[in-house]
Amino acid sequence: MNKKTISKVYTPLPHREGVGESPSGESRLLSHYNPGLVEAGCDEAGRGCLAGSVYAAAVILPEDYRNDLLNDSKQLSEKRRYQLRDIIQRDALAWAVGIVTPEEIDHINILNASILAMHRALDQLQVRPEAIIVDGNRFKPYRPVVDGITVDIPHTTIVKGDAKYLSIAAASILAKTYRDDYMNRLAEEYPQYDWRSNKGYPTKKHREAIRQYGTTPYHRLSYNLLGDGQLEIPFE
Repeated sequence: MNKKTISKVYTPLPHREGVGESPSGESRLLSHYNPGLVEAGCDEAGRGCLAGSVYAAAVILPEDYRNDLLNDSKQLSEKRRYQLRDIIQRDALAWAVGIVTPEEIDHINILNASILAMHRALDQLQVRPEAIIVDGNRFKPYRPVVDGITVDIPHTTIVKGDAKYLSIAAASILAKTYRDDYMNRLAEEYPQYDWRSNKGYPTKKHREAIRQYGTTPYHRLSYNLLGDGQLEIPFE
């Protein structure tokens, strides 16, 4: 039997761009881009790394949710990120994390891998979103199959969305902290690459270790690992 495709059309309601203002006059992130809809925010972590999987998270928050501490994960200390992770997981209507491996990244490229990680996170949500907002400017339509029927869920990409909308900021925190946990575990196996500090990003120490010790099963072999355009190193 052919799968039937239904395009559910959710008309986005008027939205506010940028950030709101708290009673104290300080800027705060907005709750929803599409008021009145069950909306999932998505973000990824680890896109620019030389090693390790790329992680993404999807978070659905209550429509009237407020948390003035939430912000783009890159603007927060490590301690604050982990504190907020517990709060996000407690308060969210649904949340999930998706992962794409280094082998998959090498096969499909990092852009497609980042989007796939977001799709995998969305697949795991216990609440079905009616709209999706994504940090950045690239995404592919998310079409889950529900009861044998493919459903189109509308999405909106928002540049610097993790500094504008609470659900995207929450997703950035979950993706970042769960990926950090993963890289810390890998660092125990391969301490010479300094992954506990650099989390797989292309630091000088990381690249010097690649030059000295070669690659690991966790390195992305499609990347310019040495930073000089050459990949003439002993791949394992």
